[in-house]
Amino acid sequence: MGGGLTVLVAALCLLSFIYMPHNPNEMNLGLRFVGPGQNPAFLLGTDNFGRDILSRIIYGSRSVLLVCFVAVALGSLAGSLLGAIAAIAKGPLSAVIMRSIDGLMAFPGILLAMMMVAAVGKGQEGAVAAIGVFMIPPFARLVYSLILDSENLLFIKAAKSYGISRRRLLAKHYLPLLLPRLITQFTACIGAAIMIETSLSFLGLGIQPPNASWGLMLNEARQNFLQYPYLAVGPGVAIALSVLGFNLLGDGLNDLLIRRRS
Repeated sequence: MGGGLTVLVAALCLLSFIYMPHNPNEMNLGLRFVGPGQNPAFLLGTDNFGRDILSRIIYGSRSVLLVCFVAVALGSLAGSLLGAIAAIAKGPLSAVIMRSIDGLMAFPGILLAMMMVAAVGKGQEGAVAAIGVFMIPPFARLVYSLILDSENLLFIKAAKSYGISRRRLLAKHYLPLLLPRLITQFTACIGAAIMIETSLSFLGLGIQPPNASWGLMLNEARQNFLQYPYLAVGPGVAIALSVLGFNLLGDGLNDLLIRRRS
């Protein structure tokens, strides 16, 4: 199920590059608040500016996934590097790195994200920075614990006895052990990243108008929700299915990894 939902979201994102029913940012005040099914040209209706909701959901998938994938990729790279350095270096350097990671984890996620946006600025760049920093601790702790747990393996001890460099030890021996778990963690973190990005956009700190974003669409729907509740249904369902899909995919990959190891 997780794989199917993820493929659906990915297909929606790819569709935004190929076909769009309407210009997602085109306003038509004469077609404001057209409900779903009232006009065959607007399957999911129009918003308070007469923009096609379906087109904005499709385009919003591109905006959301682009920000989330780039942010998680940067966060995973930085976190994995810090975790590996802490595990291999040991001593005071390891303590400083891991205590700094613990300090980052002490901040509530949305508060940390808002602080990063305040430092970098609103928009896609700010959202990428906020989500990327939020993703550093889980990857750092994962890599740190996996490397420490692997030190007693025979082939790791043999490699160390030959006196190979730390860089080669990490690339040739540790990386194959880390990669499956990192892929699983990466997939699971995409769901969390979508929640953070849509929350920031809902608060007006993420993707900025007139660009379409699911969180921004929810914010715009909030003003007329009681009269036109359909405005929030489309982006809300898109967020829920995307987060559910990536979470289930991450759980499935983790279960597969456990079965292979056993």
